[in-house]
Amino acid sequence: MSAGGDPSRRPGRLGVGVIGAGHVGAVLGSALRAAGHPVVAVSAISAESRERAEMLLPGVPVVDVPEVVRRAELVLIAVPDDALAGLVSGLADLGAWQPGQIVAHTSGRHGIDVLAPARAAGVIPLAMHPAMTFTGTSLDLSRLEGTTFAVTAPGPVLPIAQALVVEIGGEPVVIAEQDRALYHAALAHGANHLVVLVAQAGQALAAAGVDDPGRVLAPLLNAALDGALRGESATATGSGWDDVAGERDEPGDALALRGAGALTALTGPVRRGDAGTVRDHAEVLAELGARTGAVDISASYRVLARSAAQRALAAGQLREDAARDVLDALADPGMTAPPGALHQGERAGPGPERDSHDSHDPDDPHDPQEDDA
Repeated sequence: MSAGGDPSRRPGRLGVGVIGAGHVGAVLGSALRAAGHPVVAVSAISAESRERAEMLLPGVPVVDVPEVVRRAELVLIAVPDDALAGLVSGLADLGAWQPGQIVAHTSGRHGIDVLAPARAAGVIPLAMHPAMTFTGTSLDLSRLEGTTFAVTAPGPVLPIAQALVVEIGGEPVVIAEQDRALYHAALAHGANHLVVLVAQAGQALAAAGVDDPGRVLAPLLNAALDGALRGESATATGSGWDDVAGERDEPGDALALRGAGALTALTGPVRRGDAGTVRDHAEVLAELGARTGAVDISASYRVLARSAAQRALAAGQLREDAARDVLDALADPGMTAPPGALHQGERAGPGPERDSHDSHDPDDPHDPQEDDA
């Protein structure tokens, strides 16, 4: 068999060690293995992760974290964001990192600064975050095809990160170190909060007597999401059209602003300026919250409807008087819109405090929490 037909015989194959056999690590390890990189070791703590490693990485030795690092030429770290820094520094304190070793992590929030302790030991630092949700099963392997990976690395070794992504079917997009947190916040806001919106809409439909909310929502949400994504891509490539004037956007037009393209898919009472309907929605959702305790639905509706009105106005899709009527209808009792709210948006209040329930020690390289997110 020629080297071209057998991935393991291609040049530049690396012995891969996977730290964290969670949903992400085991899948990416399997993908790298399919690309011809032998997986030489994996760490797996829980029974679930051990089962996942056996399923996706059959025959690969399950060892402790320092031993994974000792055996590997390419160390793939797939642990939660908050555990990453302690793991890297803990391994540095043990003297585990090896000069010339490639160390890649899958965190979206972090770039390569978090790998500084390993870099001081002479490793090649890479950050490679897949913009995809994982089930931790073989189904994910086919879904990697065409998935965007945010890559961050020092300039001279950036091609290594890009090549690894391409080898497993992904599409690398370079994200600067200082932009990683914003990049990750955008993904979390879009994907995670979309799930919350579906849950809220489903609960409201169930309260209205709908037996299968998911079935009712599916065609509407699929069409809305498809239209919004198409509009966003059209704006990014400069090929968008102004729905109001029927003219192609110029760089200075409101619709050409980043984030405005998705608004071309906006429909419904806010887009039409139906303030009375918006007011009714806010009231019935508030009543639902009072009756069931689901007060978050009304709060979310008000915040997002205000944002929709402000963005539709800025995009030229809503007259200023109609936008003001909608915002008035959304005002909480006794609340007035702040100056400039129509054009600049309203200042968000402080978010809920984050409770930490982590039982692992992030500074102990023998006990990293696996990334099952």
